[in-house]
Amino acid sequence: MDAFTQIINNQPLVAGFLAWLIAQLIKMILALKHGINRAAFRRFWASGGFPSSHSSAVAALSAACGLVYGFGSPYFAIAAVFALIVIYDAFTLRREAGKHAEALNQIMEEVYLNKQIKIEHLKELLGHTRFEVFFGFLLGAVVAVLIAG
Repeated sequence: MDAFTQIINNQPLVAGFLAWLIAQLIKMILALKHGINRAAFRRFWASGGFPSSHSSAVAALSAACGLVYGFGSPYFAIAAVFALIVIYDAFTLRREAGKHAEALNQIMEEVYLNKQIKIEHLKELLGHTRFEVFFGFLLGAVVAVLIAG
């Protein structure tokens, strides 16, 4: 069996990627309801927002590992620990980094208004709320059941 066939037959991998893809499409569709523009289409590649594609991907990966190899397998254990780290990071560290970027942007705008320096706007939407993470996790679990269940 060639590498491509092995990849597309790998249910945990397909579930993780598909969950990420669906989450990113949802973000873009939600942005498009405010009008069709470049920014809406850029949401497909952006991080942060509803639902959490990070949570969707790792939830699908770990659930699919459990469904395919068993919830007592080392594959599920590795994927589950990885998922917990990514999910925790999504709504704590990355969320706080977004808040810092927002505060720095406000400070830089005030300085810019006084024409003291040229500024580059920092990205503020980095992390997720618990609501966004929960629905990302839920989306990933559903995708895993559909793919590997």
